[in-house]
Amino acid sequence: MSILNELSTNIQSGKAKIVKELVAQAIDEKISAKEILQDGLLAGMSIIGEKFKNNEVYVPEVLVAARAMNAGITILKPLLQEDGVESLGKVIIGTVKGDQHDIGKNIVKMMMEGKGLEVIDLGVDVSPEAFVQAAVDNKAQIIACSALLTTTMGEIQAVVEAVDKAGIRDNVAIMIGGAPITQDFCDSVNADIYTADAASAADEAVKAIKGMAS
Repeated sequence: MSILNELSTNIQSGKAKIVKELVAQAIDEKISAKEILQDGLLAGMSIIGEKFKNNEVYVPEVLVAARAMNAGITILKPLLQEDGVESLGKVIIGTVKGDQHDIGKNIVKMMMEGKGLEVIDLGVDVSPEAFVQAAVDNKAQIIACSALLTTTMGEIQAVVEAVDKAGIRDNVAIMIGGAPITQDFCDSVNADIYTADAASAADEAVKAIKGMAS
């Protein structure tokens, strides 16, 4: 088994310590940082994402796999910067104002990172202005809003209005999700993307960013 396949396998098993050792070994073997990232770390996380989408693995497995991937990326980061390897794109993510739930948001973040996106996490109880400011400061292509309470769904509309008011709508797609959110709601508030699960959210984010670039 090649070292990159080994990396992918150990990401899927969530073995952070072995992942760190394998990344260091791959660097010693003069494998490029980009290759280690794409064919080792992200390849493993992508398989976990598909399995999660198909209900073959669950939240605990996703969490340990993401932890293992992040352990590898920590070692790889300086080399990625040296090689000028850029992320596919930038996403601002957060749970809307008045809502303290973050498990769903955190899983979406991990899935997006597993696709090679840079995710800036604003946490919970995030105001519309904070979403907009972060998108402008980071030149992000996507604002991803999570709401788990029916009482905070209205905040998503406030985010859409704040983005429109800031005049950045042509450059930023608004993605929404959470238990009470539906495609009908997405259409009614004029958001751009709704997905029902974390793995689909990551896929749609990549698709949207590639669409903007073309």
